[in-house]
Amino acid sequence: MAMKILSRRRFRRFFAAAATVVLSATLLQTAADAAPTTPTAAEAPVADAAPLAVVFEDNFDGPAGSAVNGGRWQLETGDNVNNHERQYYTAGNSNAALDGQGNLVITARRKNPGNYQCWYGRCEYTSARMNTAGRFTAQYGHIETRLRVPRGQGMWPAFWALGNDIGSIGWPSSGEIDIMENVGFEPSTVHGTLHGPGYSGAQGIGAGYTLPGGQAFADGFHTFAIDWAPNRITWSVDGNVYQTRTPADLGGDPWVFNKPFFLILNLAVGGYWPGDPNGSTPFPGQLTVDYVRVSTGDTPGGGRTGPIRGLAGKCIDVAGASPANGTPVQLYDCNGTGAQQWTVGTDGTLRALGKCLDVVGNGTANGSQVQLWDCTGGPNQRWTISGANDIVNPQANKCLDVTGNTSANATRLQIWTCTGTANQKWTAP
Repeated sequence: MAMKILSRRRFRRFFAAAATVVLSATLLQTAADAAPTTPTAAEAPVADAAPLAVVFEDNFDGPAGSAVNGGRWQLETGDNVNNHERQYYTAGNSNAALDGQGNLVITARRKNPGNYQCWYGRCEYTSARMNTAGRFTAQYGHIETRLRVPRGQGMWPAFWALGNDIGSIGWPSSGEIDIMENVGFEPSTVHGTLHGPGYSGAQGIGAGYTLPGGQAFADGFHTFAIDWAPNRITWSVDGNVYQTRTPADLGGDPWVFNKPFFLILNLAVGGYWPGDPNGSTPFPGQLTVDYVRVSTGDTPGGGRTGPIRGLAGKCIDVAGASPANGTPVQLYDCNGTGAQQWTVGTDGTLRALGKCLDVVGNGTANGSQVQLWDCTGGPNQRWTISGANDIVNPQANKCLDVTGNTSANATRLQIWTCTGTANQKWTAP
């Protein structure tokens, strides 16, 4: 049975209030209330990192009127009393359907043929909200959508993500990443925001991006993305970076974004932040989505072999080219030998000389060194390569690191809390 995912989008500042998030028939949402900003010339476009492997993609191909792919998405149903939104989210293809031209269209209608009941009485509007819970989660990588928002007072489209553990720990402890939100009274601005314990609701940490020259986002399609690495998330619109957030932005509150999240697309109508529709609001309103795609730095299909380069352009090297268990793994001048040829395995391993990159003693603490060892399938031999060029051991949630940030030959490699510094950046084959 499909689980109903309950969350909140955020209230306007003067309506902010704490609420307990539980799994029930009521949909709770949160949203960002950050002031819009226009990117400056100093903010560079997102740079290409490592070659990316697509791990989730929906191009919404199919006959017109078809429902979304149930293997990728589930539709949530219900209203939202806590944020005083006006819509009822429906199942099936009544409010979310393919258009036959490679798009998903989420339609908000000022109709209620099902006689749905909302917190305020008979619902005035219907719309749709869909998520990937139980079907797909992401942890790090490049998450992107290309879409066109509706226009009009009271419209509230969003592309966002919730921590996959929301069912056990609730919101905001689960964390929320708002990749794109737009409210109809700001036709030229979108918002990107983080919510977590101590910075939820109106206190979410984020910023806005404003199109130049008075352009409106409803006038055409735009690409919205985050690049997500351990302890770092960067937002962009059409390739233009407009903010980066790290634990340093949270004032000591916990960073809860180093774990799996599922994705959500929805079109809300009304609520404390956007306000209710009025006589100028066109209906039906449509959120048109070209695609949703998630990529990681993992080599497509795995199995590709070559050097892994890091600090000062030097390579990850097996000391003395020895295949013996326990041989140190170090930084060394790139020389093209077998000791520097690493295969990115489909099972998450990094292999050289027929053995695996291994955290000594199954360690998870800062400073735990790495070595070469027989491949055992253990979590200390599992690695994820992020789109930001981090090599992460998920068990420890720490990055492969050059000890002491020194580029001297034979410097031992270790795992350490991910900091985004040069001694933790790697280019895989």
